[in-house]
Amino acid sequence: MRTFITKDFLLHSDVARELYHDHAAHEPVFDYHCHLPPDQIAGNKTFRNLYEIWLAGDHYKWRAMRSNGVAEKYCTGNASDWEKFLAFARTVPFTLRNPLYHWTHLELKRFFGITKTLDESTAKEIWDAANAKLAKMPVHTVLETNRVAVVCTTDDPTDSLEHHRQIRASKLKTRVYPTWRPDKALALDPAWLEKLGAPGSLTALLDALEKRMDFFHAQGCRLSDHGLSHCYAADFTEAEAARAYARRQPTDAFRSFLMVWLGEQYHRRGWVMQLHLGAQRNNNTRLFRALGPDTGFDSIGDWPQAAALAKFLDRLDQNDRLPKTILYNLNPADNYVLATMIGNFQDGTVPGKIQFGSGWWFLDQKEGMEWQMNALSNLGLLRRFVGMLTDSRSFLSYSRHEYFRRILCDLIGRDVQNGELPRDMKLLGQMVRDISYRNAAAYFPLE
Repeated sequence: MRTFITKDFLLHSDVARELYHDHAAHEPVFDYHCHLPPDQIAGNKTFRNLYEIWLAGDHYKWRAMRSNGVAEKYCTGNASDWEKFLAFARTVPFTLRNPLYHWTHLELKRFFGITKTLDESTAKEIWDAANAKLAKMPVHTVLETNRVAVVCTTDDPTDSLEHHRQIRASKLKTRVYPTWRPDKALALDPAWLEKLGAPGSLTALLDALEKRMDFFHAQGCRLSDHGLSHCYAADFTEAEAARAYARRQPTDAFRSFLMVWLGEQYHRRGWVMQLHLGAQRNNNTRLFRALGPDTGFDSIGDWPQAAALAKFLDRLDQNDRLPKTILYNLNPADNYVLATMIGNFQDGTVPGKIQFGSGWWFLDQKEGMEWQMNALSNLGLLRRFVGMLTDSRSFLSYSRHEYFRRILCDLIGRDVQNGELPRDMKLLGQMVRDISYRNAAAYFPLE
């Protein structure tokens, strides 16, 4: 009988086991999208305890704790670190069949060698054992022992990127790059515009953004990222966009103009454009006012995606200015929309120029990953897929790459077992190596 989190966790066939242990497990990690704080990497931070590295800022855990009747004091409030950890430990037994249960115990085993399941009775023992090991696990050690080759953080255009310069000057073997995330430009956030230099006209705004892109490029940035409910594809003229900007009104015409302009800038610089589509954010007004964004009150939206996305991509493609692009959807109902959309704009210049991104956020779990890979397999080329990313704020999330690779190998192994793929281990082994790391290493133009 199998026990929990064994060496063959999630691997249900001999083919899956061979693919994972002989191929996928040996590849480095290419984390091309995450929310790790660059200042903590630059400072080679050593975390004091499990709460600091594991629970602080983790809205996945907070949502589960609230659902378990845990008061906000123990999620984002003023309870002590130990009290917050204990509240999470009491919640863990209620997360059975939630991906948190897998992630929690995979991380405890991989980073701390802890094989006991976490609950109230084991909390103190696990807390003490993990904290003792954390004292010898600064951030650089975590990254290097997990063979993380590349990290791409998510950065505001007004950021000085001083921490990225410090990282490059350090002895860290992991290469760390910034990513351009201009969501506040589309929102015309007043405080952000002041930080940018309060450009008075649309022309001045574009000049300011272009200078910041040049600066980011000089600091190694080759990726952009946008968090959008849906693409903006209204009809517009530059004059309309200028009038909207003068009134500081982020109309659909203004946003449609700016997105096309940004896409052209990305193409000119050889950047990869990422579009994260479909999050319905900050649904709880009372708690948003109290706690702010990214605290666990977002959900899946149901905006129509196809027409606007096609129009946006086509506008760029008509002038041969469509950059490499990765599309992510939050609503699984859009899986086939995105999986077919990418085929419309492949132009033969590079394999997999337009990518259907890995299962994102609420879909970043076993079923969601399989849905995404099955849709891509049915409608595109799974073997050209650039694979997994953490999209995480936690340094312990690198076990999610292992989780993804095990799911990938099990998916392929199942097809072989069913006689739907040949038992050609050289061919299949190369495929999982490509998806695990090598496709991403070839796709992203990082220096």
